[in-house]
Amino acid sequence: MRLHTLTVQAFGPFAGTEKVDFDRLSAGGLFLIHGPTGAGKTTVLDAVCFALYGSVPGARGKDRSPKSDHAPLDAEPRVVLEFTVQGRRIWIERKPRWDRPKKRGTGTVSQNTKVVVKEFTGGRWEGVTTRPDEAGQFVNDLLGLTLAQFCQTVMLPQGDFARFLRAKSEERRESLERIFNTRLFRDVETWLGAHARRLEHEVRTANAQVRAVADRIAEVGRSRAPEPPEELSAWAAELASVTAATAHDAGQVAGEFTGAREEAQRALSEGRELRVRQERLADARRRRAQLAEHTAWRAAIDAQLDDAGRAESVLPFLRARDNRRTELDKAELAVADHLALVGGLPGFSARSEAAVPREELGAAEQERRDELARLDALRADAERRRSLGRSVTAFTGRLDEIAAQLERQRALAASLPPRVEALTAELRRLHEQAGQEGAAETALAAARRRLDAAAEYERLGRELAEAQERYRGAVDGAQAARDRALDLRERRITHMAAELASGLADGEPCAVCGSLEHPSPARPSGEGLVSAEEERRAQAAADTAASRRTEAENAVVALRERRAAARERAEDATADTVRQEVEAHTAALAEARAAAGEARRVEEELERVTGDLERARTREGELTRQEAQVGADRDNAVREHGRLTALLDRARGDDAGLDERIARLGGEADLLRAAAEAAVNRDRAADELRTAVAEAERQRADARFADEAGVWEAALDEERRRALRERARSFDGALAAVEASLADPELTAAGELPAPDPEELAAAARTASEAADRAVAWRSMLEERARRLASLREELGLRLRDCEPALRRYAVAEGLRGLTAGTSSDNADNVRLSAYVLAARLEQVVAAANDRLVTMSDGRYELRYTVDKAAGDGRARSAGGLGMRVVDAWTGVERDPATLSGGETFFSSLALALGLGDVASAEAGGADIDTLFVDEGFGTLDEDTLEEVLDVLDRLRDGGRAVGVVSHVADLRQRVSTRLRVVKTAAGSRVEHTG
Repeated sequence: MRLHTLTVQAFGPFAGTEKVDFDRLSAGGLFLIHGPTGAGKTTVLDAVCFALYGSVPGARGKDRSPKSDHAPLDAEPRVVLEFTVQGRRIWIERKPRWDRPKKRGTGTVSQNTKVVVKEFTGGRWEGVTTRPDEAGQFVNDLLGLTLAQFCQTVMLPQGDFARFLRAKSEERRESLERIFNTRLFRDVETWLGAHARRLEHEVRTANAQVRAVADRIAEVGRSRAPEPPEELSAWAAELASVTAATAHDAGQVAGEFTGAREEAQRALSEGRELRVRQERLADARRRRAQLAEHTAWRAAIDAQLDDAGRAESVLPFLRARDNRRTELDKAELAVADHLALVGGLPGFSARSEAAVPREELGAAEQERRDELARLDALRADAERRRSLGRSVTAFTGRLDEIAAQLERQRALAASLPPRVEALTAELRRLHEQAGQEGAAETALAAARRRLDAAAEYERLGRELAEAQERYRGAVDGAQAARDRALDLRERRITHMAAELASGLADGEPCAVCGSLEHPSPARPSGEGLVSAEEERRAQAAADTAASRRTEAENAVVALRERRAAARERAEDATADTVRQEVEAHTAALAEARAAAGEARRVEEELERVTGDLERARTREGELTRQEAQVGADRDNAVREHGRLTALLDRARGDDAGLDERIARLGGEADLLRAAAEAAVNRDRAADELRTAVAEAERQRADARFADEAGVWEAALDEERRRALRERARSFDGALAAVEASLADPELTAAGELPAPDPEELAAAARTASEAADRAVAWRSMLEERARRLASLREELGLRLRDCEPALRRYAVAEGLRGLTAGTSSDNADNVRLSAYVLAARLEQVVAAANDRLVTMSDGRYELRYTVDKAAGDGRARSAGGLGMRVVDAWTGVERDPATLSGGETFFSSLALALGLGDVASAEAGGADIDTLFVDEGFGTLDEDTLEEVLDVLDRLRDGGRAVGVVSHVADLRQRVSTRLRVVKTAAGSRVEHTG
């Protein structure tokens, strides 16, 4: 990743728009970012982070918006970063959340975070996204680094790594976990612990289930279960075997008692059956005697049924004859009715049946059918005539409607042209007024700038008065402090001899003359001696007061210059005067904008009215053409309607209309056809009657009936015949059943045996049954106990087998838990899994750091990773694993990093930061980092060590990498020619490029 340009506006201490050209700074490989404390050096790095991730690292971005306090209230904060990563050139603009002043009234309006991401492809910038969440994912995918990792690998914070160098194992673990995404291994430790506890619970549950089954076996088998789990299986097998053998013996005893019960039941059943057979034999003998008394009645039923059967064969022919006679009567009546109707038709007179033969009726019908065919051909003409009548009416109504519409359109076309002329004139006037908007805006902007300058002039006047008052106070204070310093100096000079005398002692030489005798040492006056310290403090106070006077004087001069500049920008006008100009220009601008809005409305109205006029004229022409066309169509329809009316009047004759004539002729034809068909039906009915009479006489003679009356007398309906047959079958069935019973050999044999005693047989059966029930119940109870014991034994075996995998899984899980937690004896170093993974990363970091540390320390120092606990790592077995020591090659002694001096700590932590950056970037799989920043710490180095550190940083440029050093150390400005200076002023900071 290589940075190209960074642009900040109203961001942090930068009030205006500042641009950092990283391409220019990186040209030499090594560049310096310097400036006074608080100028905004770190803000440059914060802006890079904000552009990429939308956040400022550390606590700086948590409390407030990064908008500059130096910028105007309505200045919009923004950061733009252009960079190249993995061969892709990216442009990102971010605007933080900030509060802008309301455009109307007082107060502020919150503006949400905004982002725009573009990529340079195909020779132009293409938009990627404007959503913050998508932009964050886009940057993470490109760089492969989180904000924390980016700050650790690209912006090397020396203070953090100095703390990391001296930290305890747990603190190093937290730092490394933030850089290397090893949370997964902590999750594995947690999961294995939870998994082991869950399996332990499963083992306890399985043991409880085994004990529950053993308790049920003891309850069923009325025994006591052994305590050791390994004895349960043999105990359950023995108990089940003994119970099964006892159940087998009980089964044999129950079988003997069951056999005795079956024998007694059989004897009771046979006695009851013998008693039933003897009673059935006596009953059959009584029934046979009763049926013998009704033999003559049975013969009479057969004779009556025979006569009815012969009559039934004749009756259909008699009924058919009567039906034919009835049909002949109906046919003769129909002929008479139809001939009476035909006699009233034209061409027929009232004649008898013989005077109207069937041929004449048919000819008359055909004549009418032929005329109907001719008239039916004229139905289409009649329908067309009716349709033409409706069309004439519709054409007439349409002509009236067109005339009314034509009158309205002509009136509308005449009224619109004056309206068009009025709107055109109004629009011309509004355009002239709206054309003053640009001039009004320019004048208003200039007036507002003059108003701001006038207001600033008045404000600076008040500040100047206050500054002058402070300056007068500073002058008085400085003069008083100077007078006191001079007074103390004069007093000390005056009493210098007394001051020297105060240091004399007997036997010691005088500091002035060297004499060992001091006969008359000088004495101080009443004001006393002034010590050198008092004189120094007074002079320091005078110097401080003089500095304050100079600062106050500079402030007055600066305010005068700013006030004069403001007065010049205000063009010597007062705020009230300029405010009136602003109001006048604002009103003029409002009028011009209102005229522009009114002009748009009038343009729309003119366009609408012009369109209405064009449409009215177009519609007038269309209606004129329609009126001519509809009039021609109506005249054609009137002529055709008259022709068809004459044709149809000739065809209808004397009838009211064509349909009425067709209806009359059709009715006459149907009447003639019906009369002819009635005559045919009458002749056919007479022939069928003669045939039916002869067939009926022949059938009566064949059935041996003397006359027709005998047939009707012998006939029986179906219900009576069914009743006689049912009575005959009932008598015959009863007689046959009695004869069969009397012929049954079992009944015959039962009649020869003595009658049994049922009560005695029943008592013996009850006694045998009760004994068998008791034996069977005992056997069932033992068999059920044996079955339950066998089932519970199988369940016990299943539970014991189920326990074995759970025990094995628990043993494995507990071993893994202890191994990953660092508490197992198999973990010789007592290092947790997560610490082990981080230790591997730390080894890589230490190896990468030593490549640079050896050079920086002139071969003296080297870092060494150790699994030993460091001081304060805690008493837990799994604590430690991330220890670090410093090997001093000059003394051969390993030292705690806390014993290093300030300079040694700096270059050691710098080497560690560079190594950690290399490893973290490779670990994250992100892009190559071509721009690095090293922040502070160089002030603790001596000249030689500083040179060696810069040599190491200079070697980082290999492969096109650029390194930026952030420091305010003066020597670095002499050593690094390419610099970015951050200048701090009261109006906000700015940047300057050098080299």
